[in-house]
Amino acid sequence: MIIYSLKELLLLAAAAIAIDWIVGDPKWPTHPVIWIGRLIRSLERRLAPERFKDQQTVVKALGTALMVITLLMSWSVTWLLVWTADALHPWIGYAVSAWLISTTLAVKGLKEAALLVYAPLIEGRLDEARKYVGYIVGRDTESLNEHESSRAAVETVAENTVDALVSPLLFALIGGAPFAMLYRAANTLDSMVGYRNDKYRDFGWCSARTDDWLNYIPARLTGVMLTISAMAYRQMSAKQSFKAIVAFAHLHPSPNSGIPESAVAGALGIELGGTNLYFGVPSERARMGWPTRELQPHDIVLTVRLLYSVSVILFMGVIAAWFVMR
Repeated sequence: MIIYSLKELLLLAAAAIAIDWIVGDPKWPTHPVIWIGRLIRSLERRLAPERFKDQQTVVKALGTALMVITLLMSWSVTWLLVWTADALHPWIGYAVSAWLISTTLAVKGLKEAALLVYAPLIEGRLDEARKYVGYIVGRDTESLNEHESSRAAVETVAENTVDALVSPLLFALIGGAPFAMLYRAANTLDSMVGYRNDKYRDFGWCSARTDDWLNYIPARLTGVMLTISAMAYRQMSAKQSFKAIVAFAHLHPSPNSGIPESAVAGALGIELGGTNLYFGVPSERARMGWPTRELQPHDIVLTVRLLYSVSVILFMGVIAAWFVMR
């Protein structure tokens, strides 16, 4: 069994961040997250929870089976890849591990997705901006105005600072690439079946709760790092960021998402949250932040800067920890 020391895991984490900064998230057919998504859909078809739509306990059990199988397969396949690479040569094992961890991160990918929304917004091409918003959010986008499109992008980058950076990196530091991929599988499950609608309320219940548990500590660490990051920018307020977390984070329906979103809202002096449409049904989300000005497209860029600042804090942190342990 391959067991890396903490020193090795720290270097692997640093390498993964650097790879993600440079390479980003190419849409390869072999990208692990794509295969995880295919696995989830295949298992969902085979489990066919719709056959038991009036039997809540059975549907929840099927959803739990989906989660357990997906996590075990994601961990096992990743472990086998690392083990095989290490058997060829330890340095090949390191390279494969670093690459696999980098595929669970999405700093550059988030930036690119957010800027795809930002560019048409500042040029007045609202329909195009709505199209790209639809790539990154689950809400209805057909009727979004400029403010709502900007808000959707800002909220997505803020929330995914946890899901696409801090959480997978922390799990990588615990158990290398297999644990990082296990986390990414849990997060993918939540994004695919963790909805509170008639179709997935019971079937996705276990996946949604598991994702909440796994993100609990990372979300709170992210809030701290976002507040620290705000200190680096003259147009942001670290004090208001911290105060917003205390005042608004608990109002969010998610136990975790409210922390990065309120931190960003406070730092930028804007208001996030409000009414979203899901399949035509209005959903009122808690409003977070004390708006000192109107949210605007440029806030997308500012939020991306906060995301990158958090990644720099993590990179410098793991490198510093490695030097201390030498």
